[in-house]
Amino acid sequence: MPFIDPTTLLLASVIIFCGALTQSLIGFGLAVVASPLLYIIDPQLVPVPVIVMGFAISLMTLFRERSHLEFNGLQYALLGRVPGGFLGASLLLLAPQPILGLAIAAIVFTAVLLSIFKLSAPVNRITLFIAGIVSGIFGNIAAIGGPPMAILLAGKDASQFRAALSAFFIFSSMIALAILAIVGLVEVKHLWLSLLLLPSVIAGYIIAGRIVGRVDKDKTRKATLILCTLSALLLTIKSLGSL
Repeated sequence: MPFIDPTTLLLASVIIFCGALTQSLIGFGLAVVASPLLYIIDPQLVPVPVIVMGFAISLMTLFRERSHLEFNGLQYALLGRVPGGFLGASLLLLAPQPILGLAIAAIVFTAVLLSIFKLSAPVNRITLFIAGIVSGIFGNIAAIGGPPMAILLAGKDASQFRAALSAFFIFSSMIALAILAIVGLVEVKHLWLSLLLLPSVIAGYIIAGRIVGRVDKDKTRKATLILCTLSALLLTIKSLGSL
């Protein structure tokens, strides 16, 4: 039996493409858009393949924004990813599938609320470390590690924001995958799934580069938040029905 049927792979590819397109246009979206929808169609697609896809889109984004990169203080957030990552991995090991579905939905709802209210916090070693811990928990459960860091980086201009967040995602994705591998949650099938979905990420990135000047980023952001809310709500209903 194949580890994923063609119809599910096609749906997953479309979802990943939309997530990559959104993130390339507005700076976030791949995991927030993709994780709840992918978990609905096939739970094995979350978190490992989404983390790999996030790594890929972050690498491409950082290459484009490399001249704007300022890495000051991000090492403290990366240190926080380690204990946070192990906490998130523990939940993956211990919690039943419906509970994980509810956890992913809650993380998406949190990300949406943080994006709407645009909270801010002082940037120092302690807040960076705490943000790293929360990012590690969110990232290893649902591959959504961006919201805590986005709060701290909100004061930067758009290019610096994308560059700093992309650099953080590149290193934090490697930390997340290492932790998941240590606890036995990375399998060969996850690597194959990642390879099969990678073309969708590249396609989303390339197309975004061609239409970025013709797209209303504010409307795109609002549409993305609505989609995330609806998908998280659908995942909540599905998970509650499975309890």
